[in-house]
Amino acid sequence: MKRTLLALLLITTLFASFACERRNGGSGTNATDGSGEIIVGYYGDLTGRTASFGTSTKNGVEMAADEINKAGGVMGRPVRVIVEDDQGEPNKAATVVSKLVNQDKVHAVLGEVASSNSLAAAPKAQEARVPMISPSSTNPNVTQVGDYIFRVCFIDPFQGDVMAKFAAKNLNAKRAAILYDFNADYSRGLREFFTRSFKGLGGEIVAEQSYTQGDRDFSGQLTQIRAANPDVIYVPGYYGEVGVISNQSKQLGIKAPLLGGDGWDSPQLWELGGASLDGNYISNHYSVDDPSPAIQKFVADYKARYNILPDALAALGYDSMKVLADAITRAGGTDSVKLREAIAQTKNYAGVTGSISIDKDRNAVKPAVVLKLVWDAAAKAGKFNYDTTIYPEGMTPPATTSAGSPAPAGAASPAAATSPASGSGTNR
Repeated sequence: MKRTLLALLLITTLFASFACERRNGGSGTNATDGSGEIIVGYYGDLTGRTASFGTSTKNGVEMAADEINKAGGVMGRPVRVIVEDDQGEPNKAATVVSKLVNQDKVHAVLGEVASSNSLAAAPKAQEARVPMISPSSTNPNVTQVGDYIFRVCFIDPFQGDVMAKFAAKNLNAKRAAILYDFNADYSRGLREFFTRSFKGLGGEIVAEQSYTQGDRDFSGQLTQIRAANPDVIYVPGYYGEVGVISNQSKQLGIKAPLLGGDGWDSPQLWELGGASLDGNYISNHYSVDDPSPAIQKFVADYKARYNILPDALAALGYDSMKVLADAITRAGGTDSVKLREAIAQTKNYAGVTGSISIDKDRNAVKPAVVLKLVWDAAAKAGKFNYDTTIYPEGMTPPATTSAGSPAPAGAASPAAATSPASGSGTNR
C-alpha cells in the first residue's frame, strides 16, 4: 500500500510539473521569464494542391519575423519560426500542430489557410492552451473550436454577403448560379452565405452544381448552368479548379461573369485560366494598388525579397506575425494565458490588410475589397485591379481619396461610398 501511494504521488507530481511547463511554454530557450527565443510554429500546405497558399503565407510570416528581429526582436527576444508542411491534408495538419505544441513547445501557432485544415488542427492547440492565429481561414467554425483560436481575416458570412451585394447592387444581377466544391468547408460556407444574402436582396438562384477538389472536367455542370441563363456565376472555390472552370465556361460560350472569393488569389490562377478570367470579380483582403505608404513599402519589400508581388495570403501571413508580436509585447511575455488575453484585446491594429480588431468570437472585424480580374493581351499577363471597398456593419469608412484613385486600406472609393453595397451588414 505504501509503495502504491508513493508511486501515485510521484506520478501526480510529474504530471503537475509537465502541465506547469506546458502552460508556461517549456523551459530553457523557450521560457517565459523574459529571456530566450520566442518560438513560433507555422503550418501550411507547401507541397499539396494549395501549395501556393501555404508558400505565400509562409513568406509573409518569415518576412515579418525577420523585420522584427532586425528591429531588436520582441522585448529584446529574437523570434524563431519553425515551419511544418501539412501537404494540404487535414489529418497531417493535426499531426504537425501536435508536434509543434508538444515536441517543439512553441509559444504560438500561425496557420492554416484552408478552413478544413485549421478545423482539424485547432483542437491540438486548444488542448495544449497554445494560442493559434489563422491568417486566412474564413469559415466561422474555426474560432469556435476554443478560446485560444483566433484569426486576422474576415469571415465567410461577411465575404459571402459582400459578393452577393456587389452582384445585386453593382452588377444589377437578378439571377445567379453557383458552382462549389462539395468537400471544402470554405466553399460550402461561402455558398450558404452568398445564397442567403442574394435571395434576401430579391435575387434568384437559378442553378446549383458541385464538384470535388482535383476534378478537371466541369463541362457537365457548366452545361446545366448555361441552360439556366444566369446573370452571374458564383464559384467559391480554390484557384486550382477555378482556372480550369473559367476556361471551360468560355469554351461553352457562357457570357456571365464568374464571381469568387479570396480562394482565387494566386499567381497560378492566371497560368490555368489566362485570358478567360478577364472581367470576373473576387472579394479579397487587400489590394496591391492601395497607395498607402505602409502598404506600398510592404509590396516593394516583398517583391525585392521574393521577386513576385504579394498576394493577399502573403499580406495576411505578415499581419498574423505582426499581430502576435504586438500581443506578446502587451502581454509582457509569452505566458500562454496572458498572451491569449492580449490577442483577444487587439483593437485597431494597423495591418497591411486593414485595421484589425478582434471581436468577442475571436474574429477580425475589417473591410473587404472587390477586385476585377483584367487580362493584358499584349503582355500575356493578368492582374487583380481594385474596384471597391465594402465595410461591415458599424465600421465607419474613413475619408475617401480623389475620384478615380483607389482608396487606402480601410477606405472606400467615392463610387463605393455611394453604392448601395457599401456599408453592408455581416451575419456575425
